[in-house]
Amino acid sequence: MPASYAYLGPEGTFTEVALRTLPEAATRELIPYVSVQSALDAVRAGEAEAAFVPIENSVEGGITTTLDELVAGAPLTIYREVLLSITFALLVRPGTELTDIKTVSAHPAAQPQVRNWLRAHLPDATWESAASNADAARLVQEGRYDAAFAGEFAAARYGLRALETGIHDAENAQTRFVLVGRPARPAAPTGADKTSVVLWQRDDHPGALRDLLGEFASRGINLMLLQSRPTGAGIGNYCFCIDAEGHISDRRMAEALRGLKRICLQVRFLGSYPRADITAAEARPTLPGTSDEEFTAAADWVARCQDGRF
Repeated sequence: MPASYAYLGPEGTFTEVALRTLPEAATRELIPYVSVQSALDAVRAGEAEAAFVPIENSVEGGITTTLDELVAGAPLTIYREVLLSITFALLVRPGTELTDIKTVSAHPAAQPQVRNWLRAHLPDATWESAASNADAARLVQEGRYDAAFAGEFAAARYGLRALETGIHDAENAQTRFVLVGRPARPAAPTGADKTSVVLWQRDDHPGALRDLLGEFASRGINLMLLQSRPTGAGIGNYCFCIDAEGHISDRRMAEALRGLKRICLQVRFLGSYPRADITAAEARPTLPGTSDEEFTAAADWVARCQDGRF
């Protein structure tokens, strides 16, 4: 396997900035790809060791392009996550002023994060989506559009200037990125972990979603992301992308996954990996009756009962 990481390019994306915060990135060749799909396909094809892509932002929730790619195709596994605070700059060619801007471009996920600013300062500008924020900057450099919302750091890379900086509609906006590789054994639990799965219902009936969520709730497992995605099989057919607190090696998480495997049409395990937002010392305490020790003790008690040793 090549010692390289694919990432959503071109150079100068927030994805690249977040990727370079990983210590191991310094020892890998970092290769930009034109889309999330092509970066993940590079891993599937064995052209890259792993791919680094955005998966969620604090304004709009899950990045549907990434979620859909992880739902479909050959299975991949999430190994790491990174949180990056996001603020945009309005990048233009030298000499361009605010009154000159008729078209603006950025990745679709950026639009909800700058919508109010755009309405207040450029109400008549036309929005054009790009494959990434850095690609929007490249298109401005080429003269395709007048301005791009991107990281201020991308200005020098594309010969542009930052006409406005610090642009954001929501304070403390963050984007979550994940390092994705081919399936392998999850890393050892840290005590502050996250498990990601995709669930497909067997059939549509009253309480079907409650049944799925109940496998987590009854074991005291907190959910951090719940997003439905269409399966493509027709209106009303959805799968559910879920992030839950805990690691697959935790007794309560393992039991929840066993329960889901019994009642779901299909379960895709996307990985157990360290959380980027907290450390083990800060992790949420388990609810009474949901610790690994209590699950083990209960299982031992049942075994004794079966053996007539109660």
